[in-house]
Amino acid sequence: MGMFTEQEAKAILDKVIALSTADECTATLTGAIDGNVRFALNNISTSGVVSNTDLGVQVAFGKRVGTATINEFDDAALKRVVQRAEELAKLAPENPEFVPAVDKQEYKPSPTFNAATAAITPEYRAQVAADSIAPSKAENLVAAGFLNDGQRFSAMANSKGNFAYQKAAAMDYTCTVRTEDGTGSGWVGRNLADVSDFNVGNDIQTAIRKARSSSGAKALEPGKYTVILEPAAAAGLVSFMMRFFDARQADEGRSFLSKKGGGNKLGEQVYDPRVNISSDPWNPEAAVLPWDEEGLPREKMALVKDGKIANLQYSRFWARQQGKRAVGRPGNLLVAGGTKSTGDLVRETQRGILVTRTWYIRMVDPQTVLLTGLTRDGTFYIENGEIKYPVKNFRFNESPVIMLNNIDELGRPVRVAGDESDMVMMIPPMKLRDFTFTSLSDAV
Repeated sequence: MGMFTEQEAKAILDKVIALSTADECTATLTGAIDGNVRFALNNISTSGVVSNTDLGVQVAFGKRVGTATINEFDDAALKRVVQRAEELAKLAPENPEFVPAVDKQEYKPSPTFNAATAAITPEYRAQVAADSIAPSKAENLVAAGFLNDGQRFSAMANSKGNFAYQKAAAMDYTCTVRTEDGTGSGWVGRNLADVSDFNVGNDIQTAIRKARSSSGAKALEPGKYTVILEPAAAAGLVSFMMRFFDARQADEGRSFLSKKGGGNKLGEQVYDPRVNISSDPWNPEAAVLPWDEEGLPREKMALVKDGKIANLQYSRFWARQQGKRAVGRPGNLLVAGGTKSTGDLVRETQRGILVTRTWYIRMVDPQTVLLTGLTRDGTFYIENGEIKYPVKNFRFNESPVIMLNNIDELGRPVRVAGDESDMVMMIPPMKLRDFTFTSLSDAV
């Protein structure tokens, strides 16, 4: 199991819907074949292929809802999972925020499936590991990394006649290279839909170069600095902030987008006018399914336009309460930028700090989205357009809202993995003023 054709998936979902005696029934069938290889200490440690398929059934009697899941698909198993969901629904209290299943929808297919990525073999994965390890060993460095690739399908049907099916494929590679004494560390990551765009021989050199260059880091005093955040570093902060683009949180005063006295900041200037963030399920570089987890069609939409809040995310319940139209929750985030690379931004910087990655990000204050976290895997001091020397890692306390009001320049967006399993981002490197580092970290 793992991958079902559209006809196979529809046959199972039709059976489930026909078996239900509830007022309404929604069934979701998902499957995947995921391959991986992991290496550490310059040796492959694990590899494998995981194949799985799951069926979820949700039924409702009035406002009483029950759900059940199963990974067997014979007639007896399908009958059993429907009965279990209905038994649970009859025992459940009424849900005061219940919203009926979506009506029949039209979904415009998005380019989420790539045959070359879906066809990645164990031999290919082993070669990626070998091509990461060999040049690292040649430089007396130690490599550790992970390649995960997979193909999957998602199918959905309900008792109102709605049906959807689509396949997807993607790959994600990360590698950390360290000096033998553990004092230097470099990192590289690639998240792609098309494996043809992946060249591990080129990418590993980035991690090797940073590992060599970051050894013997000097301590700088904490404070406010001009920084260049590489795309992976910026993504951690921006994606965290986007969790708060929920209209209900804002309307109820639980968000940085809440307005004093009630309501939200829709239409207000919140960021630098150069900030533009959108979502587009059909973007060829970051395509996602054209529906969300509730079956609502996703749309191409601006979230931030010229620094102003252009749209908030309304759940179907909150949209009904507020008299708004609910649309599918975004599956990708596209942060607009310019044409310059990270290297170009470095060459144009008189003094500043280059940050490869941010990690261990945690919330300090949800009202301002003040976050704390650490830099890692290559932090460098820039002077007169050149990287002068490595610096010890910092802890930062910074709000991405403030950060996106202190923009000097935005570079060329690249694809990175977001902070949710099905979320992808296109985000540029960012040159920012007055980024707040609060203390030093001895970790590399």
